[in-house]
Amino acid sequence: MAGQKPLLELENFIAGKFIPCNSHIDSYDPSTGDVYCKVPDSGKEEIEAAVMAAREAFPCWSSTSPQDRSQIMIKLADLLEHSLEDFAQAESRDQGKTITFARTVDIPRAVYNFRFFASSILHHTTDATQMDSMGCMHYTVRSPVGVAGLISPWNLPLYLLTWKIAPAIAAGNTVIAKPSEMTSVTAWMLCKLLDKAGIPRGVVNIVFGSGSKVGEALVSHPEVPLISFTGSTLTAEKIMLKSAPHCKKLSLELGGKNPAIIFDDANLTECIPTTVRSSFANQGEICLCTSRIFVQRSIYEEFLARFVEATRKWKVGPPSDPTTSMGALISKAHLEKVRNYIKKACAEGARVLCGEGVDNLSLPPRNKGGYFMLPTVITDIKDESCCMKEEIFGPVSCIVAFDTEEEVIERANNVKYGLAATVWSNNVGRVWRVSKKLQSGLVWTNCWLIRDLNLPFGGMKASGIGREGAKDSYDFFTEVKTITVKY
Repeated sequence: MAGQKPLLELENFIAGKFIPCNSHIDSYDPSTGDVYCKVPDSGKEEIEAAVMAAREAFPCWSSTSPQDRSQIMIKLADLLEHSLEDFAQAESRDQGKTITFARTVDIPRAVYNFRFFASSILHHTTDATQMDSMGCMHYTVRSPVGVAGLISPWNLPLYLLTWKIAPAIAAGNTVIAKPSEMTSVTAWMLCKLLDKAGIPRGVVNIVFGSGSKVGEALVSHPEVPLISFTGSTLTAEKIMLKSAPHCKKLSLELGGKNPAIIFDDANLTECIPTTVRSSFANQGEICLCTSRIFVQRSIYEEFLARFVEATRKWKVGPPSDPTTSMGALISKAHLEKVRNYIKKACAEGARVLCGEGVDNLSLPPRNKGGYFMLPTVITDIKDESCCMKEEIFGPVSCIVAFDTEEEVIERANNVKYGLAATVWSNNVGRVWRVSKKLQSGLVWTNCWLIRDLNLPFGGMKASGIGREGAKDSYDFFTEVKTITVKY
């Protein structure tokens, strides 16, 4: 069409060079439904080339001092920060999130990831013990593992990609990263900064494509000894099967069905806006988002009314509009999936209080074909409903009443996931008891999404295996050796 901008065509980044690909996958702008980018449809051949490049780069990079690796990573963080607006614009268009969320969360956190691990690598210590009775000294040494396969999801593309790359290269590994084929642009843009930062060729390789081709080739490759994956529990099961013959080290950060428990002494002035945000931030497309809200019966009606009122104030619209609270969902298929959950809930007798099917969504003409939906609140729903059991990963929150502390703990734990939870109460003893009994790797009390990268991050049950954070990532990306010296 005359005047239409040419489609952006990405290339793989292998051994420090951009490598064209013969076939491509269409990538859509979620806010319009139009194809705006061509992503390489890579496979085994590209993974073989990336493995070769990473293996060749490993001896030199792994012998580089932590101080030198740290300085290079800090320079990379500086370059990324200087390009923050460009990356934020690309991330917003690529994933459908608001430009505000990209500017204030995704890209700043990606910068912080590089700076944090550049610093933390300088402060790790090893263990030593002395056995005078045997005349021996024992001590440990750590060394990088080798080539790390890093698979990141579409919901927080650069944020979660850098959370994997940063600790991997800080520890001295080389990497092959596979971003989601639906959100690849910011990973491709990052490649342009690597050489400027001084990262040697082959240390970071990024191969684009589908999970069924690139992902499978990566996780089953015998010369990629460790895999870090963030995504669905179903995909993780396949990764475990494919990697099992090679006894790979695995870190799997998976789904969640996260509860919020609100007791009758909670400060609703703080609780309600925070819980609305924890339910609908980034279109509900965050693994840590709240999707089940348990409210003590004595304040249930008041909470419900105020929560719905606050939810209706969230503006849904073009991601580029700074006043927009919520952008578009990632794809047409995902939008239909989320809508189908709401239909199932209604068929079971649940009530939709606001959002999908109740309120009208008004969009500019350009965005009529985008994948938008209103934040939706459901009540009168049974704990056995699929909407209370399965991860929806969209702007849908179910609110139910409870009576006792013991009851709500049992109901909150009655799902296969165990990633995150929030507890709202001013009773310190209650907060302590409930938090300890919840089967969640993360529990926030009277807050949400406040993170310290020094501390472990990860879930229980079907929410994954392994932990991320300063020490845990260092443990994962290194091998430990114990040496005994007799004196």
